Amino acid sequence: MENLAPDAESGTGFAQERADLAAAFRWTARIGLHEAVANHFSLAVNETGTAFLINPNQVHFSRIRASDLLLLDADDPGTLEGPEAPDPTAWGLHGAIHRHCPHARCVMHTHSIWSTVLAGLADSTLPPIDQNTATFHDRHVVDTGFGGLAFEEEGRRCAELLSDPKKKVMVMGNHGLLVIGSGVADAFNRLYYFERAAETYLRALQTGQPLRRLSDEIAEKTARELEEYPGQAEAHLREIRAILDAEADPYAT
Repeated sequence: MENLAPDAESGTGFAQERADLAAAFRWTARIGLHEAVANHFSLAVNETGTAFLINPNQVHFSRIRASDLLLLDADDPGTLEGPEAPDPTAWGLHGAIHRHCPHARCVMHTHSIWSTVLAGLADSTLPPIDQNTATFHDRHVVDTGFGGLAFEEEGRRCAELLSDPKKKVMVMGNHGLLVIGSGVADAFNRLYYFERAAETYLRALQTGQPLRRLSDEIAEKTARELEEYPGQAEAHLREIRAILDAEADPYAT
């Protein structure tokens, strides 16, 4: 792995990246998208994407601090042998994606309830029935090959499904949700809105009434407009950090 010198501010390297990712962990727990001490977020910190930060093994999202994050090398076969080894499923899934998908700078995987319900349907695609669901028109894939916990084989299959940079959300059939992004703000904003979109769709189904589905043309137009909307993801994360800072939350330490 290329030289990754520690950052003087944090003493552990990549202070800004660590603080952003830690804030995302804390907020994910606050709004209930986490699951106990499972699920994982990672962030690439070198040009090729093979060096990445990830949460420590089995630490609750609400307690993760910037300095707690592990710095791993996706090409290091001995990663699971160290005293501070990551969760094996985190290594299998995130290591494979960072190894094979350099465009996936930030990877967030959760078992958030509405997205996981969607993942349990025979048809796990998300139709465009409103602005939020249209955001993901032709921009998500469904993995139908669930074979158990996400060790190396599962991770490689998921990485193959994300080879098209346009597909930034993967509904993991019978499993949960995985999103990728250009950074923490981009990925977290996508995670938040996909969960909201999944809830909208599933609540609409619960009414038993016919759905008013947008045309592919309008759905694609809406998705492009939202992709080009200036600064929303960055503002979302900035406001999250501002709230945490006002509460003297130690996430950035």
